[in-house]
Amino acid sequence: MKVIGQRELRTNCAAVMDAVEAGETYHVTRNGVEVAEVRPLPRRRRLTAEELVERHRAMPSSTTTGRTAWI
Repeated sequence: MKVIGQRELRTNCAAVMDAVEAGETYHVTRNGVEVAEVRPLPRRRRLTAEELVERHRAMPSSTTTGRTAWI
């Protein structure tokens, strides 16, 4: 984790965002007091076609719910 001032964040925003994208976390200060944290969001893993098919097969069919599917 790195600590940077708001002015440095404003001046070097693109470089900071590149570092965050690469996994770095920053605490941002204003007048020497930490006021924010900039960190990467967790990435969602994309499902493979096989995983999607398997999930579809595991879903209950519309006939088991007593409703008619209008597709």
